[in-house]
Amino acid sequence: MIQIQDFHFKYIGRKAEAIAGVDLHIQQGETVLLLGPSGSGKSTLALALNGLIPHIVGGRMEGQVDIDGLDNRTATVAELSQKVGILFQDPEAQFVTMTVEDEIAFGLENLQVPPEEMDSRIQEALDQVGIGHYRRRRVDALSGGEKQRLALAAVLAMRPQTLVFDEPTANLDPLGTRQVFETIAKLKANGKFTLIIIEHKLDDLMHMIDRVIALTSEGNILVDGIPAYVFGEQTEDLLAEGVWMPQTALLAHQLRNRGLELSPFPTTLAQAEQAFGALGLAITPNGHKPLPKPDNGHPPAVEVRNLSFQYGEIPVLKNINLQVPKGDFLAIIGANGAGKTTLAQHLIETLHPPAGCVLLNGIDVTQIESRDLIRRVGYVFQNPEHQFITNFVDHEVAFGLRQMGLPEDEIDERMTRLLTQFGLEKLAKANPFTLSHGEKRRLSVATMLAVGQETLILDEPTFGQDQRNATALMELLQELHAAGRTVIIITHDMTLVAEYAHHCAVMSAGELLFHGSTEDVFTQPDLLSRARLTLPPLAELSGRLAARQPEWAGMQTVDHFATALAREMLWEEVT
Repeated sequence: MIQIQDFHFKYIGRKAEAIAGVDLHIQQGETVLLLGPSGSGKSTLALALNGLIPHIVGGRMEGQVDIDGLDNRTATVAELSQKVGILFQDPEAQFVTMTVEDEIAFGLENLQVPPEEMDSRIQEALDQVGIGHYRRRRVDALSGGEKQRLALAAVLAMRPQTLVFDEPTANLDPLGTRQVFETIAKLKANGKFTLIIIEHKLDDLMHMIDRVIALTSEGNILVDGIPAYVFGEQTEDLLAEGVWMPQTALLAHQLRNRGLELSPFPTTLAQAEQAFGALGLAITPNGHKPLPKPDNGHPPAVEVRNLSFQYGEIPVLKNINLQVPKGDFLAIIGANGAGKTTLAQHLIETLHPPAGCVLLNGIDVTQIESRDLIRRVGYVFQNPEHQFITNFVDHEVAFGLRQMGLPEDEIDERMTRLLTQFGLEKLAKANPFTLSHGEKRRLSVATMLAVGQETLILDEPTFGQDQRNATALMELLQELHAAGRTVIIITHDMTLVAEYAHHCAVMSAGELLFHGSTEDVFTQPDLLSRARLTLPPLAELSGRLAARQPEWAGMQTVDHFATALAREMLWEEVT
């Protein structure tokens, strides 16, 4: 179906190639997982498959890209789009009309599909993704997950043979993510499609993957093979490149390094359940160390009192009361539209709370001058480009420092250190808006940390990051937290919550449902269901194992499992 030979591509204005000599053949009907670190060329490869490269996206292409016999250099985008459909991470970037029906009809009209055929193709596409009853709805009335399914339906209506999913769940809450994966699984079961998936939420996806292809940071192929080989035999290379791996595979790798081989090497939850069941170990209850209790005895760094807010007639926050102790590490979690970001923006007065509703270190936020507020609270927006204000990466990092009136030599020293720390030193003179999404995220975090605020708020801090950069960022936040900073993250990543957050604030439809320890959140299935959340993969594995042996209950991370097994295997306990 796809034949790629010695494919190179370099974007206008960049010195390095995004793709540097890829050779790749993909068979009809395969389901392929495409992985790679940030900036490795995954999306570039996807754009070449339907002709956006080289026809629309500017740059220099070399080599051959053939799709079902069509050369992407000579075939038109219209021709290639009927062979390859792409679903991007932001569905709204693909929408051009106001209603569900019109959105799907748009592509068909451009292909001059006869009107008598169009009606049935619209309904067929909607039914394929499970939103057949939404045909007359407005696009802006759909949830994030529903928008992704609409974007997929618009692609399916054009009846491509190959579907490319480029981070399709990036903006979705855990339940919306699971629904998109279920839709992809149905497409695979259909047997008519070649599927190429770029994703880093892997554990709920692995059961349908036939083949894994991982790229290097230089845009070459690192490894290509079946999941058990790629994740079981090439682990060190993947980790060195910063490639995301399933949690089950990371756990198996950790145990292998300590002398315990799981068989078969697990890349899915079902395989991990089978492998652990075969061990026959009697696990000591509560082998992992519990997180601290919610009240650390410190005065609140942030206090929210009876805060309500609405956009027009739509209530978004409903009488929120929340205290975040100084030095806490809090995760605000919940579904798309729960009010998480709206709450956070009241803390920095991007949205203006009524007097007395939001206090920072005991001071009413409405009484703090803007310049002083910036020194007290650092904020990283969900969309990094919303806070860029200069034309160069290094100027972006230096901007806040100059506003503080620091000497130029100190500004240069801090700026250089942060650019190096976040792997941006080679991009110092690039325009921030030309960076990849992962690079934009790292720049926005570096810009925030430059000022050195005591309270840090990050909206989806690891969004768009590869494994290496995500881990480095979270370890940096952990160090800042250990040094006394108050850290608040807003995230959909339940694994991230389990590994780093001490406490959680769970929100749903503008209400605060729960505020307490992270471990307690994952023991309340009714709470998770109401908030459209799911268990982290290893917490789900823990529950499956506990159904056979109750002592396995309560484990949520790789370290929890390794610590519990250390007691049985006489390993040195994980700290």
